[in-house]
Amino acid sequence: MSESKLHIFIVEDERSINDLIAYHLEKHRYEVTQAFSAEEAQKHMERKIPDLVILDLMLPKMSGMEFCKILKQSKHTHNMGILMFTAKGEKYDIIRGLDAGADDYLSKPFDLEELIARVKALLRRLKQKNALSDSFSKNSLNIDWARHKVRVADKNIQLTLTEYKILKALIENQGRVLTRDRILDLVMGTDTVVIDRTIDVHILSLRKKLGLKNDFIETIRGVGYRFRDDE
Repeated sequence: MSESKLHIFIVEDERSINDLIAYHLEKHRYEVTQAFSAEEAQKHMERKIPDLVILDLMLPKMSGMEFCKILKQSKHTHNMGILMFTAKGEKYDIIRGLDAGADDYLSKPFDLEELIARVKALLRRLKQKNALSDSFSKNSLNIDWARHKVRVADKNIQLTLTEYKILKALIENQGRVLTRDRILDLVMGTDTVVIDRTIDVHILSLRKKLGLKNDFIETIRGVGYRFRDDE
């Protein structure tokens, strides 16, 4: 699908902000639908499901948080991207939003150039998400998913099953921040009992084993972790 065909919903009750975002998205040749409440957005989605929703958490009646959960739980919309707006510095809202299924976040007030960059990056990641091959390569980090083999600079790296699953979860969500609770959900069922406070320990061990490539795993202070997206 070409970039000009991509469809974005803006769900923001402040008309001036909604109109401003719509204007700039349309300048970048996106198809845009504006909604000023979750209920209005739901009616639009009965006719057409967008590729991405820009969603404000502070909405009248149904909150953005509740709407986000509904979208991610529905079989019709769970693959759709969600970029949420949060109040500046409200890390609790960021964590709740990410755990509810949001793919990325941006704090208000926001820079329009950053918003466009986040939209482009998120749409690119969503396109690639279901195309994860049997192997992964980034600089000198090479992974054979089928054989559970990880190599850095042609050297085999021995990971525990939990470390391997954490690394795989981060790479499958490259560029997206995963909270500790979300990582826990993704690695459940391993041979190790994993609890919230041990995630940091596993990440520390994983980084140590990755050596020169340990900076691929970024810490988002107070929120969680992210596998770096250089594009």
